[in-house]
Amino acid sequence: MPTSLHPFFLLILFISVFSADGIQLIIVNNCNETVWPGILGTAGHPTPNNGGFRLCSGEEAVLQLPNWWSGRIWGRQGCCSDQKTGKFSCQTGDCPGLLQCMGTGGIPPATLVEMTLGTPKSPLHFYDVSLVDGFNLPVSMVPIGGGIGCGVAACEADLNVCCPSNLVVKRQGKVVGCKSACLASKSDRYCCTGGYANTKMCKPTPFGHLFKAICPRAYSYAYDEATGLKMCRAPRYVITFCPPK
Repeated sequence: MPTSLHPFFLLILFISVFSADGIQLIIVNNCNETVWPGILGTAGHPTPNNGGFRLCSGEEAVLQLPNWWSGRIWGRQGCCSDQKTGKFSCQTGDCPGLLQCMGTGGIPPATLVEMTLGTPKSPLHFYDVSLVDGFNLPVSMVPIGGGIGCGVAACEADLNVCCPSNLVVKRQGKVVGCKSACLASKSDRYCCTGGYANTKMCKPTPFGHLFKAICPRAYSYAYDEATGLKMCRAPRYVITFCPPK
């Protein structure tokens, strides 16, 4: 996979220093194939770019978000339009059948970047990379200019190469995703629902332990705040698909 970023990356960072309104997200595709980022604002928050766009290998995009924005971003892969019907679809992260997700989430498995960029009661930003809905692409979220104590949320490894056979998702003979234990079993125990919807009863599964060992800076199960949730207050963040290891 390419490890160098787009040549205008530093220029964008330089220019963005002078932007005081809101928070910037710089989304970088460091994969060796096109990625279609999907975006979904939490209820009551806007969805930038109508929820999705195309990002070729080596390209990047800058999103200007309002203060207190909350939502999620994920990468879709293997997307194309049917030549006969014109319907757009993706092998993973589909939302569904739309280039711009328009307020709908991606179909799991998909690696999620989740964030709440402050609230009226707190200026702190909280964010994470979550494997709770499974995995499809490596991704990281790195703060810029936030100072000491700001964490990096990430799953840089390709979990598809070590996904347990009962969690594998294949398309055209290729492993394109890895289900979470919750998605595969749909049980309260693995989904931390019903009688397991609390920190005392909800514990990481053997699959969660596996994912955590490989991606220690990502959420591996529903109550993984201790190591999965990051905190900062930065003016901008870089979200990179297929980040350098």
